[in-house]
Amino acid sequence: MVKVSFNTALAQKDAKKDAETLIPEEDKDTEAALLVRRQSRTWCWCMCLGLALMLSGVVVAGAYLYRYYVLEQEDHVYYCGVDYREENFMIQQEEEVEVELPNSFHLRQLQERVQVLVEDQVEIINVPVPDFEDGDPADIVHDFQRRLTAYLDLSLNKCYIIELNTSVVMLPKDLMDLLNNIKAGTYLPQSYLIHEEMVVTERLEHVQQLGSFIYNLCRGKEVYKLQRRDRILGMQKREALNCHKIRHLENKFVMETKICEL
Repeated sequence: MVKVSFNTALAQKDAKKDAETLIPEEDKDTEAALLVRRQSRTWCWCMCLGLALMLSGVVVAGAYLYRYYVLEQEDHVYYCGVDYREENFMIQQEEEVEVELPNSFHLRQLQERVQVLVEDQVEIINVPVPDFEDGDPADIVHDFQRRLTAYLDLSLNKCYIIELNTSVVMLPKDLMDLLNNIKAGTYLPQSYLIHEEMVVTERLEHVQQLGSFIYNLCRGKEVYKLQRRDRILGMQKREALNCHKIRHLENKFVMETKICEL
């Protein structure tokens, strides 16, 4: 009898132990399930945040690309070439003797890259190394808001600034229409040559005050101010000067800009 009762007590203790061991395991499973759920929710939120950041980056990058590639198409870039006659518009000096010239003259060609920024009212012209040694390669900026023109002579690596001559340089919208007509073939790219002569008067130091476009063109270069030669009193036409020529198209004719140093 004692043996039986002893086994019963042991059985009860074992049952209690089993019950005690079962209860913590269930609690542990519940806590583990809650922890997994919390981790999954955290991971989900992190993923959503990452996707939101990625989408915002895509939107910003798209806006950037749209600004600099799509809208740039509105600020048209043209690669144009025009044939022009030089002999018809050579100015004869007093000592020169008039001679009969043939009816047909050799045509020379000018090539350049033109970018028209309509909203900024700016024209940017790049003249590559010309054929027949007609002039120096150059970059030119016509800023209609600042009413300034900047010439960067790429052979000399010098920048020259002068007031914008609106009687010669076409407005950006008009120049864009002209270039579109040339591109469409409705306007024959054959022109003539006009001369202008300018003289260096002084060196400029504060280029940043001339606007962002001219500053970007002339930054780090020697910068000089120009004045048209016919406006300088006391200067003779035959006075010997050190001159360089830049030929460019900014109207229906080709302009030869001669820049001279005293």
